[in-house]
Amino acid sequence: GGGFREVKRRGGALDPSVEIETIHALRAEFGPKVPLRIDPNCAWSVETSTAVGEALREALSDGGYLEDPCPELAGMGEVRQRLLAKGIGTPLASNVAVTSFEDVPRARDLQAVQIVLSDPHYWGGLRQVQYLSHLCQTLGIGLSMHSNSHLGISLMAMTHVAAACPNLTYACDTHYPWQTEQDEVVAGGRIRFQDGAVEIPAKPGLGVELDYDQLARGRE
Repeated sequence: GGGFREVKRRGGALDPSVEIETIHALRAEFGPKVPLRIDPNCAWSVETSTAVGEALREALSDGGYLEDPCPELAGMGEVRQRLLAKGIGTPLASNVAVTSFEDVPRARDLQAVQIVLSDPHYWGGLRQVQYLSHLCQTLGIGLSMHSNSHLGISLMAMTHVAAACPNLTYACDTHYPWQTEQDEVVAGGRIRFQDGAVEIPAKPGLGVELDYDQLARGRE
């Protein structure tokens, strides 16, 4: 359910050959109209990252990307240069190597990150993500949004700030479908996805109210 139109797979746990095979299977199942992403959480070396990028050059095309394949901006930059030398333009995304405003111009200079994965929880709030959006637009860097195992209040905050960033053109991550109904703290229950999107309510603030009994349960 939810109508999601892009698929991201967590990587770095299995042998890279198995994860390559998995992405190819997803591509065969969904076709080029469903962009694919893989995030091994910096588990691979520069050499492995390059080999995976080469093997997935077609499967990660059409709007997909390779996220944090190896540690640090220098390593990401090296992977990017090696892939470009092979004629592979798969974008590299990151929420690990770029965590402050100072990192963004360096990521651009090293060509290490083509898509910054923002997060209002990590970047200091909604307005800070909007500032990040302006910076990325100025430097010609793409923007998306990282996800935590969030509840409805965080989901709505992320939705509002994403809508306020016109250059956030890559679909945002979300772990929300994995959260259970019994843990939701938003009054009225779980927020619905329709056609892979969340509607922004025409109400003040974030457009939702807290269920304080549920909040107390969660605190307990």
